[in-house]
Amino acid sequence: MKEVILSTNLKGLKLFKKGKVRDIYELENMLLIVATDRISAFDVILPNGIPGKGEVLTALSLFWFSFTEDIIANHVLPIRLFELPHLSKKERDSLAGRTMVVKKTSTLPAECIVRGYLSGSAWKEYRVKGSASGIKLSPGLEESAKLEEPIFTPSTKAESGHDINITFKELQNLVGAETAVKLKEVSIDIYLKASRYTEERGIIIADTKFEFGLYKEKMILIDEVLTPDSSRFWLKEAYEPGKPQPSFDKQYVRDYLESVNWDKNPPGPELPTEVIEETSKKYLEAYNRLLNANSNP
Repeated sequence: MKEVILSTNLKGLKLFKKGKVRDIYELENMLLIVATDRISAFDVILPNGIPGKGEVLTALSLFWFSFTEDIIANHVLPIRLFELPHLSKKERDSLAGRTMVVKKTSTLPAECIVRGYLSGSAWKEYRVKGSASGIKLSPGLEESAKLEEPIFTPSTKAESGHDINITFKELQNLVGAETAVKLKEVSIDIYLKASRYTEERGIIIADTKFEFGLYKEKMILIDEVLTPDSSRFWLKEAYEPGKPQPSFDKQYVRDYLESVNWDKNPPGPELPTEVIEETSKKYLEAYNRLLNANSNP
């Protein structure tokens, strides 16, 4: 496993944006996305990194972008690190396996969430209102129940703090009626195709989120796709409705943080070695199952 990378400082490039996990640099009319090993919980970036996380996120996203090209085009460009003269050999070596060169787009201001199972904020709303993002669901459903069909529950895309769930009507007001319909259709199509693939490999996609942008006035898929950071992955063989499910994401970190009574304000607490190692194993297991691999990325 390569060293843990918490931050980057590429001398020959202008920093475009630093997110919770990704450092994004400008390359003329393109962007270089670097997936670090940072991890956040409750919207706070924690001081520790998770070994291999950035490489897992990148490998899975590249796979899914290719896998879904028959549904929608994406922002990935076929440019390798060694083709970028802006980087030194040392920088290229440290970034291997954790970068994507992508088209620069105008990002649509919504998170496109598809839910196939009743969990998270949808479960909380359902218990009170019998709905998820205003969509009425069948009565008597249990936590983690499989829905009759996947539902589309968009949210706002917040630069900081929590995203806010919105109704489909509110999405139409935000991006326009035609674009909203296309976002819903494409998101559900990707979810259905990906779910068939993952279930053959022992993973249930409980829910996931997509982001889209406009490139030369055409809508394309951007950001990351179907990773443990953007999705709730459950172990199919352990699935049992009526309770929370074991997952391949940072829930292990969240559970630890809840146990230490942290007030969820910055700075976040240091993670113990065993929490870091266990979380790393979960990311790597998702990678190995989904890409039919038996090794580190």
